[in-house]
Amino acid sequence: MPFLRTPEECFANLPNYPFKPNYLEVDGLRMHYVDENPSGEEVVLMLHGEPSWSFLYRKMIPVFAKAGFRAIAPDLIGFGKSDKPTEMSDYSYQGHVDWVTAFIERLDLKNVTLFCQDWGGLIGLRIVAAQPERFSRIVAANTFLSTGGIPMPEAFLQWQQFAKDVPEFNVGKVIKKAVVTPLTEEIQAAYDAPFPDESYKAGARIFPALVPTSLEDPASAANLKAWEVLGQWKKPFLTLFSDKDPITRGGDRAFQSMVPGTKGLKHETIVDAGHFLQEDKGEIIAEKVVAFIIEH
Repeated sequence: MPFLRTPEECFANLPNYPFKPNYLEVDGLRMHYVDENPSGEEVVLMLHGEPSWSFLYRKMIPVFAKAGFRAIAPDLIGFGKSDKPTEMSDYSYQGHVDWVTAFIERLDLKNVTLFCQDWGGLIGLRIVAAQPERFSRIVAANTFLSTGGIPMPEAFLQWQQFAKDVPEFNVGKVIKKAVVTPLTEEIQAAYDAPFPDESYKAGARIFPALVPTSLEDPASAANLKAWEVLGQWKKPFLTLFSDKDPITRGGDRAFQSMVPGTKGLKHETIVDAGHFLQEDKGEIIAEKVVAFIIEH
């Protein structure tokens, strides 16, 4: 499969992103990840979504490492410093699940607290269902696990079409519109850094279209099966959704009603935060997750 690798100079002088790069190979593609405090026995695995990368977690990683946890934030294939297949047809929901599964197995991650947002949940919760023994806790933040059985809002369907068809897919502007905190040009540029031109954006463009929107979708059956596991999940499952995200609003209540592990926990709404709540309130969220891990 043909792919592009973003030149390293594109990532020069990123603001507040001092982390040493780490790489491993999955399916012939190089996958980048941040791995801070690698000797920590408790692992916090942070999975990003569309169209961000591990830069989104720069405010949270140091908090977890300082607390003594191993903080791991990979870049999904097609994003960040990871390799980017050049054809939209090279990407599938199952392919993303397989790539991240291979990543977890290569590092043999155990005692994992999964922090998942956006596509991080669509991928991560599938892996939790397949290998529950690796995971000790889950924190779901502005995410969902769609089966296609419930009609998607028209706004989401328009987003799917926009991402595929817009002549210039400006990642920095997409992030800017989905946060509450004003983003400086420097921060926007950091979100744009993985994509020097449109040829690098096949993964970012097709990602929204891979969300199941009908029961005929190829991922629907696998997601329904994952929900069967989550419906029996009794390990701690915390929701931290934001108050200003129209995309995933109400998803926290769905998890709380369907996942037994949510019972009795201090679920919170993160105030004054948009879809990318890690950008708006990263340090505050990380401290809440630290407390959750210590308590449970």
